[in-house]
This record gives sequence, C-alpha cells and structure tokens, in this order.
Amino acid sequence: MRPTAKFSISFGLVTIPVAAYSATDTTASVSFVRIHTADGGRVRNQPVCSLEDAEVPQDEIGRGYKVDGDTVVPLSDEDLEALPLPTAKTLTILAFVDGGDIDPLQMGKGYYLSADGAAAAKPYVLLRDAMERHRRVGLGKVALHGRETLAMVRPMEDALVMQVLLWPEQIRPMEGVLPESGVDLGTKEVSAAESLMDSYGELSEDDVHDHYREALEEIVAAKLADREPDFEAAEEEPAAQVMDLMAALQDSVRAAKRSRGEEGGTEPATVTSLTGRPAKKSATGKTAAKKTAAKKTTAKKTTVQKTAAKETAAKKSPSGATAKRTGARTAKASAKAPAGETAKAGKTAAAKKTAGKPRRRAG
Repeated sequence: MRPTAKFSISFGLVTIPVAAYSATDTTASVSFVRIHTADGGRVRNQPVCSLEDAEVPQDEIGRGYKVDGDTVVPLSDEDLEALPLPTAKTLTILAFVDGGDIDPLQMGKGYYLSADGAAAAKPYVLLRDAMERHRRVGLGKVALHGRETLAMVRPMEDALVMQVLLWPEQIRPMEGVLPESGVDLGTKEVSAAESLMDSYGELSEDDVHDHYREALEEIVAAKLADREPDFEAAEEEPAAQVMDLMAALQDSVRAAKRSRGEEGGTEPATVTSLTGRPAKKSATGKTAAKKTAAKKTTAKKTTVQKTAAKETAAKKSPSGATAKRTGARTAKASAKAPAGETAKAGKTAAAKKTAGKPRRRAG
C-alpha cells in the first residue's frame, strides 16, 4: 500500500513525520458505467477543450480558478507550492477536544497515519498514548491535494488515524427539514420507544455485510449464463401503516424478542389502519376474548347466586335441607338401580323413616 501524502504533525515543539494511507477502499462498493441503451456501447466522459472542440490528453490538463463569469485564471503546481501556508507540509494541531463534540456531518475521508522513520516512532507513540489516556482527539489543519482542510487525529488500537473534516460553512442549515411544531408525546410513548431500543440486540457480521452487492453480482452472473437469478426467499415486511403509535411500539418490541427466540407475549396489540378501523385479526381476537370472559363471569355469578340461595334455604329450614339431601341421594341411587329395586328401596326408606319417629303414649 502506497502512502497518498507525507507531512509532519506539529504537537507543540514536538514534530512527528508521518505517512498517510487511505483507510477506505472505494472499489469494494457497487459502481455502474453508463451505456447506450440502443446497442450497449459505453458512454464515456471525454475531456474536450471548449475552444478547440477536440479531446485533450491527460498530460495537458491543469488547474484553473474561476473568477467572474467565464474568466478562469490558470494555476500551476509551482503557484500552489508557493502559498505561504504553514499547513502545506505540516498538520498543525490547534486544540484537543472530546470526540463527541465533533458533528458527524463534518467527517469525511479517513487515513491511517504511520511513523515515517525510526526517529518518529517515540513521539508517535507518545501522542497516541497521551490522547488515549486523556480521552481527547486532536483538531488541526493540513493541506491535502491542493487545498487546506480541517483534520481530526485520534488513536485507534495501536495506530493514529486522521479524519478529514468539512469546514463549518460547508454544512447546510436545517431549514425546511424540521418537523412541524405542536407534536405532543406522552411519557408512556417515550418509555415504549426506549424499551424498543433496549430490545435490539448487538450487530452481527451478517448485519454489516453488503448483501446488495452479492445480489447484484448474482443478477449479472445469471444474465451471462442465460438463467434466472437464484435468490433465497426473503421474509416480506408488513406493508400496512399503523396510526396507533403505542401499538406499533409494543408490536415492535414483541417482534424483536421473537427474532431472538424470546417470548414476547401472546396477545397482539390493537393496530389501527389508515381507514380508522381496527385490524380484523386483532379486533376478532379481542372480541372473542371479551365474549368468553363475559360468559365465564355470568356463569360464575349464576353459580354463586344458586349456592347462596341454597345456603339461605338450608338455614331457614334445616329439616327441609335434610330432606333435600336425602331426596338427592335417593334420586341418585334410583338412577343407578333398576325400576323394581328403586320402588323397593323407596318403601324400605319410608319404613325406616316412620320407625325412627317416637310414638306418642296414650293418656
């Protein structure tokens, strides 16, 4: 790997010669070329001179600075090297700040920095370890590829990494992108959103894999082999939008738990569709549950009422309660015995009952 630039890091009176290597590989991303749809021919961007209307060789292409209108001032490499910039060959650190204070919108291309030479090893390690222990990153300015830019230097494992930063004036304002005012959020909704955030698991290797590129390569291979692309059946995402924010959050938490093999509850939350009517599945389930609960409650009340009535009757008339219990046992026995035996058992029971009563003495 060849360095893209060489300069020195100025850390007070300490100077650290470094070499910068590109930390990103753009060739691994998906890229397309333009073609003529009629015949498939490549459509190229040819460097053409606007005055001669002819193609210009690469070694004849230079830099120019546009002033007013169509006026362009040519600038050579010697002109740029003569600029009185201390950052032309040096990354001058201006301050050490907390890395969280830097807006991620400003971050651009990243570079690995290596110590350029044996003499640079000790101050290189010194700056790396000091920032690591102090939990700070260095902010400075450096000239790269013909222009001055902000840069952030931070420790990463055993190396120093430089991140090119955009100037603050290059960040556009947020006008027209903020949500409309008057949005009220309840405490329960915020808590449900936090629960959903907590339900997310850690990133896996499959999550940070470029599946789009693999699918695109499969389409290209299928076209070359004159066959259909071989794709695995993917799960369809629910297309219906939800109006009930709380229901959507609760369902999302259950779905996240189910994806990790955890139990996330059995009853689905009620989801209101765009038409304002409850979803059929959720409404049917709840209605059936309500009907079942109502039936159970009614039956329970009836049983309680009957039991209470029996107990009241038993208290008012003990002999009546005893007769009822005796009659119930007799009826139960009658149901099991044959007709003849039932009649005989009835007579025997009556005889016993009569014999059991005390006889009145005459006089």
